Amino acid sequence: MECQYDLFNKPVEVKNNGKKFPTTRYNGSKLKLSEWIGSQLSDLEFNTCLDAFGGTGSISYKLKEMDKKVTYNDILSFNHYIGKALIENENTILDDNDLNFILNENKNVEYKSTIQDNFKDIYFTESENQWLDKTIANINTIDNIYKYSIAFFALAQACIIKRPYNLFHRKNLYMRLSNVKRSFGNKTTWDTPFEELFRKFVNEANEAVFSNSYENTALNMNAFDIDDYFDLVYIDTPYISEKGTFVDYFGFYHFLEGLTIYDDWENHIDYNSKHHRLKPKKNIFNDKKQIHKGFDELFKKYEDSIIVVSYRNDGTPTENELKEILESYKSKVSIKNFGHYKYVLSKNSKSKEILYIGE
Repeated sequence: MECQYDLFNKPVEVKNNGKKFPTTRYNGSKLKLSEWIGSQLSDLEFNTCLDAFGGTGSISYKLKEMDKKVTYNDILSFNHYIGKALIENENTILDDNDLNFILNENKNVEYKSTIQDNFKDIYFTESENQWLDKTIANINTIDNIYKYSIAFFALAQACIIKRPYNLFHRKNLYMRLSNVKRSFGNKTTWDTPFEELFRKFVNEANEAVFSNSYENTALNMNAFDIDDYFDLVYIDTPYISEKGTFVDYFGFYHFLEGLTIYDDWENHIDYNSKHHRLKPKKNIFNDKKQIHKGFDELFKKYEDSIIVVSYRNDGTPTENELKEILESYKSKVSIKNFGHYKYVLSKNSKSKEILYIGE
C-alpha cells in the first residue's frame, strides 16, 4: 500500500462528531497515517493512553476520537499548545470578540519590537514582522488557556505556511520575494496576508474542538519524567536515518518555540547563527551514539504498558535492533507494515512505515 504526502495537503476528515482535524504542514506529521494507526490499535484492550512525543497531535486526536482517555505530551512548548487546544480542550473556541481583540491594537497592551529587531530580512517582511509583534503581544494577554492555545496554534500554523519548505532552518526570505519561476511551494499562499491565514486556522481549530467525555490532558515534559501509569503508550520519537541524519524539530521550528517565550526571547537567541536560531539543546534521540540507549530506557520506563512505536524500516536503530530492544521488555512483539510513505521534503521514496506493538 502506498501513500504520497503532498506538500500542500488538504485537511483529513475524521468521523467522530463530524469533526475535521486542522490542516498541518508539520515535518514528520502522522496525520495521513492516523486512520491506519487507529485501525491497528482498535483490537487492543486499553482505556488510558499516552502520546509521549505528541507533535501535531494527530494521533492523540485519533485516540480521543476512539473514546480513549488521552494524555498528550511534547517537550516543545509550541507543540504543547496544540495539545491544549485540540486534545485537552472540550468546548472552548475563539469568537468574533476574541478575534477583534487579537487582530487590532489595544490601549492597555504594551507592544514591543522583538521580532522586528531580531529577525529583519530573515523569515518575513518588515510589515509582517510588525504584525507578528502586535499579534503575539495581544495573544499573551489572554487569560483563558484554551483561547490562548487556539490563538497560538493559529499563529504558528500561519507562520509555517508562509515559509519556504515550511521550516525556519535557514535565512531564506529571498526565496519568497525573488521574481523567478519555482518548481516548489505556493507563492500565492506565501503572499496571503497573515490576518487572512490566521482567521483560516482559527476557524479550523474551532471546528476541531470536541469532548469525548473524558478529562484529557496535555503535558509539556520530557517523556522520561512522566510518572503516571497508562494502559498504552504511543511513541514516535525524532527520526535518525541509517546514515545518521536526524530530524531536528527544535532547530526546524525554533521561531515558534521563541514565540512561547516572547518577553525573554532575546536572551535565548544564538546570534552567531545567520538565521538567529535558539541556542541548541541536547536530545538523546538526535544522537546516533545514544539513541539505542534512549529507546532501551524508554521501553523500560513503560514496560508495564502496551508499547506502540511508529518507525521507519531504514532508521537507526535498524528495524531488527529496535525489535530486539522492545523484546527485552515485552513478551509479544508484532510488526505492522503500512508500506511506502513519503514525508514532506523527504527524497527517500523507498522508506517503509512500520508500527511495533509490544504486549
